[in-house]
Amino acid sequence: MNLRRDVFQAIADPTRRAILLLVASQSMTAGSIASNFDTARPTVSKHLQILTECELLRQEQNGREIHYHINAMKMKEVSDFIEPFRKIWDDRFNHLEHIMKNYKPEK
Repeated sequence: MNLRRDVFQAIADPTRRAILLLVASQSMTAGSIASNFDTARPTVSKHLQILTECELLRQEQNGREIHYHINAMKMKEVSDFIEPFRKIWDDRFNHLEHIMKNYKPEK
């Protein structure tokens, strides 16, 4: 069975989010990524495969090593999707702050 994964399924997993945070600052090999986790290397490889399939990570062959890089354009798509929700919550918190500043308890 060939399942099609999307970015939100990929980032739903805490390990994959941790991998994205690791790779966000610098490219890394699978081995160096795996060394940050207490799971088996095949498990980390599966996470890398999912992140690559969803295009959140891209691979670059460098000699015998494969380096993983964050795909900033795909991350921007995720951010663009979330932005309207961020605005809704900012507006709600600003409204609540306004209410709290003007609140006068009854005596």
